[in-house]
Formats: sequence, structure tokens, C-alpha cells
Amino acid sequence: MKQEYERIQKFLASRGIASRRQIEVWIEEGRLRVNGKPAEIGQRVSGHESFSLDGRTLRVAAEQESPRMVLMYHKPVGEICTRKDEEGRPTVFRRLPRIHQGRWVAIGRLDINTAGLLLFTNDGALANKLMHPSTEIEREYWVRVAGEVNEETLQALRKGMMLEDGFAKFDDIQPLQTLNDDDTQYNRYYSVVLKEGRNREVRRLWEAVGCQVSRLKRIRYGNVSLPKSLPAGKHRLLEPRELSDLMALVRTKPVRDKMPRPR
Repeated sequence: MKQEYERIQKFLASRGIASRRQIEVWIEEGRLRVNGKPAEIGQRVSGHESFSLDGRTLRVAAEQESPRMVLMYHKPVGEICTRKDEEGRPTVFRRLPRIHQGRWVAIGRLDINTAGLLLFTNDGALANKLMHPSTEIEREYWVRVAGEVNEETLQALRKGMMLEDGFAKFDDIQPLQTLNDDDTQYNRYYSVVLKEGRNREVRRLWEAVGCQVSRLKRIRYGNVSLPKSLPAGKHRLLEPRELSDLMALVRTKPVRDKMPRPR
């Protein structure tokens, strides 16, 4: 039988090792090896090779051996979205449940000072699709800003502007009510929506119009909203219907396997 090969990024992503972009970063940094040699972007593999990351062997499961799962996590301020931190800061991965095969791949990131909804999956290919700019999946944030905000300010944010890494705008801005009238003397609250996830994009847009973000929380990713019943630092799996609805955003055929519970 003829041996089948596929690109290493696609191969490892489909087995829940990481997103394709993250795998490319590992290759560029020389951290990923195949049969003891540095991996190359686009390198074709069959699955019979040995893979290692930072000198540690990667255990690669067969494709779709583990049913697809997506986990929602309520990130508190102060946690970072990397697996390990040289400064010893807490990471979001320390609270996630263990899974039998593969590992959790983050669908996007939030900076250390941003709280709210984070999604994780054991399917790196799905993570890549949900993060890809071409899908234009909405991200909604609640934001508290200090500074003068008038209709001209809001129109500038809706119209968009050039930042150091390209054009950016909010696709929607809506004022939020607050129960603390004293706070509104100094701060303004808004719901903002954008369709990409560049680094600190919400904060940088407000800074570009002379405002400072003092609190930021993501409350929605696509059609998945952060439940009020999920406390900070806690997580839960998406139910089958929630998972199907999310996958429909990227036209991915739903997996109807019975979803196992992580240990």
C-alpha cells in the first residue's frame, strides 16, 4: 500500500498538538524536530516519524482518535496565555482538566490584564479555522475607558484608523449602563465588537483616540457567550449543540460522537 504523506503543520494540528500557526512558530524557532532533525515548514510526514518539542517526545495520537471537544474558560486578570512562563506567573493552562490524548489548544488569546471568555479545543485544525482572519468571527468585549468620549470619538472608532500593524476598527459600539453613578463621572462603559484578534487591538484603538482602557473583559467569541453562572477561574465543556453551532461558523461538519469528560 502506498504511504500517504501530509504537511507537518496540518498533520500535528489535526491530532491536537497545537494550531497550525503555533506549529509554524515552533519550526521557525528550531524547537520542533522530526527523527532528531530540525523540522521544516511544509515538510511532509506520514506519522511513522518520531517528533520532539524542546527535546521532549511528542506523543501523537491517530487522527480523530479522540472526539472533538471545546472548553470554555473564564479567565481572571493576572493569568497569561502561555503554557509556561519564565517569570513564574500563573498561566491559564494550569486550571484546565487533563485529557487522555493530545492537549488543549487555545483559540485566540487574552493579555494578562484582560479577563473573560477563552475557548480551548483538542482539535488544532478547528482552532486554526476559528482564529483565521478570513472567517471574520466576532469577538465582543465590555470595556471601561477613562477620557473624553463624544459622538465624534465613537464615529472615529467605527470608521477605523491605521495602527502600527494595519487598519483597525470596531464593527459595533454600544454604551453600557452602570449602577454606580459616581463612577460615570470619570469613566465610560461600552460594548465593542471586532472581527479579528490582533495583539491588544481593543486597547490600542481606544488609545488612538486619546482614551485609556482601565478594565477589559471578553464576553463573547462567535456565537459562544460567557455564562453569568461561570465564575472566574472555572471552566466547562461546550454541550453538543453549542459545539455544533460553533463549528457551523467555519462550515465544519459536526462530530456527533458522545463527548467524553476530561479527568
